[in-house]
Amino acid sequence: MKVRHLVMICMLAVASLFVLTTGQAEAKPVSPDFVELSKRLKPTVVNIRTTKTIKARAGVNPYAGNDPFADLFGQFFGQQAPQQPRKQQGMGTGFIISADGFILTNNHVVNGADEIMVKLSDGREIKAELKGLDDKLDVALLKISDKAALPFAELGNSDALEVGEWVMAIGNPFGLAHTVTAGIVSAKGRVIGSGPYDDYIQTDASINPGNSGGPLFSSEGRVIGINTAIIANGQGIGFAIPINMAKTVADQLKATGKVVRGYLGVNFDKLNPKLAKSLGLPSAKGAIVTNILKDSPAEKGGLKVEDVIVQFDGKAIDAETDLPKIIASIPVGKSVKVVVYRKTKRLELTVVVGQQAGRGPLGEPATASIGISARELTPELARQLGLKDAKGVVVSEIKPGSSAEEAGMVRGDLIIEFNGQPVENLEGFAALATKVAKGEVVRLLLRRPDGSFGYVAVTAE
Repeated sequence: MKVRHLVMICMLAVASLFVLTTGQAEAKPVSPDFVELSKRLKPTVVNIRTTKTIKARAGVNPYAGNDPFADLFGQFFGQQAPQQPRKQQGMGTGFIISADGFILTNNHVVNGADEIMVKLSDGREIKAELKGLDDKLDVALLKISDKAALPFAELGNSDALEVGEWVMAIGNPFGLAHTVTAGIVSAKGRVIGSGPYDDYIQTDASINPGNSGGPLFSSEGRVIGINTAIIANGQGIGFAIPINMAKTVADQLKATGKVVRGYLGVNFDKLNPKLAKSLGLPSAKGAIVTNILKDSPAEKGGLKVEDVIVQFDGKAIDAETDLPKIIASIPVGKSVKVVVYRKTKRLELTVVVGQQAGRGPLGEPATASIGISARELTPELARQLGLKDAKGVVVSEIKPGSSAEEAGMVRGDLIIEFNGQPVENLEGFAALATKVAKGEVVRLLLRRPDGSFGYVAVTAE
């Protein structure tokens, strides 16, 4: 009887253990403790208020509503151009990255501001110093001074981030200070057409105007992204700059106030399956070279038009959008191996990465003397803008307060002529722009975003 009783006890124990372990195996992972995270991280997030002087203009810009490169956060202010100089207020978010008061935010939050004020979580407002800007990645570095050491956010590793992970955003949406939202990583490596270094983290954590420049935290409380953009009229679709890309930029801005990137000197296009088949390639992965600039690192390294780049410095080039980011991240002067398909032959070349001298990674003029940035009119961009069989360069950025802005130039303008000289590509445009003396008036023939043509006159700075 005792033996039978003992057996029953053992069977019950085994059954209990089975239920317990089965329950553990089926248990779903719990979400992070957002209450604890928000309490700990709020002091590292700051609200940013800017003041900018808007110069008087002749009248309303008729092309403002057709800007194909418009800030994806939309406009906080009306499109009516002011008739008299006035002060314009802006807002955004930032986060402290060191105890001595360095702050990361977006370039578009503070660019062109006459005054930048930072509001801490304890309510104090401190005037910030702008240490440097990077308009290509949309990152800015600020500095504030305080008697005591400031709480700061720890930077994480965005490369290790997985789709489906929990994330939390803290920001200043619509001026509502220190608002916390949460969601998951929806995708990585998103390209949204904002520039040559598109590589965004997509999240469904609620992001709204005013969140620009704020941190996107991992479930461990480390910054893995800088909240930057949203899709107009979209819900649950926000984008953040991976923090690993911003780290390098922040270090350079802190040290020198500017960013130096690698330079190759090629133009390239997307490789589609039909084109890959015509070239006899095994797949449509890679970037096909369409132009090589004279005396560039690419030319000196032996690259040729129609080469398909499939690997650069040991990193696979799956799509043409991968290449600019990789080139820009490589130290100037480094010799790198470039694997290409030339016809059907696989070759390995050696290229010494050059330095961007006021140019983009593909030879793009970063800021011409007339106060604009321009992009090559690639077939893909021409399709997006409806510019069939057009030649020229596309205006991608206007320097705030420049003569170009005052003349009414907008992003999306196609520059056809420069002082009467035809403009067919970026190389030709750069050559003309660099010859302009300070104070010289430049005449540009433009094809406007609405399809009309017209001249503008701008003064070189």
